[in-house]
Amino acid sequence: MQFTFAHNNLNVRNLEQSLQFYQQALGLTETRRINAEDGSFIIVYLSDGQTAHNLELTWLRDWDRPYNLGDNEFHLAFRVDDYEAAHAKHAEMGCICFENPSMGIYFISDPDGYWLEVIPTR
Repeated sequence: MQFTFAHNNLNVRNLEQSLQFYQQALGLTETRRINAEDGSFIIVYLSDGQTAHNLELTWLRDWDRPYNLGDNEFHLAFRVDDYEAAHAKHAEMGCICFENPSMGIYFISDPDGYWLEVIPTR
């Protein structure tokens, strides 16, 4: 028996804002969408175009408050082939929320406050 990663899910409050952020910040594109017949939810799958792993964004119509992210210690990590260019882009976007130069990594924050780690391809 072998298990492989399929996707990670993040619940978002403003789906269009999140889709724009993930496209602009990380180059992720929509590959599939599920719309509930009653309009109560929308699920969108995003791909990096390179791996089979997807990011699933879920929007819930009746959710009326920010998501409780706790201490925000969980995160997704993204490798990038041009770390300096990525850092400059994210600095320009104003979404860098934490940097650890000694480890050679930084984090960006999405519109809902989820942290996303950016690491260079080594």
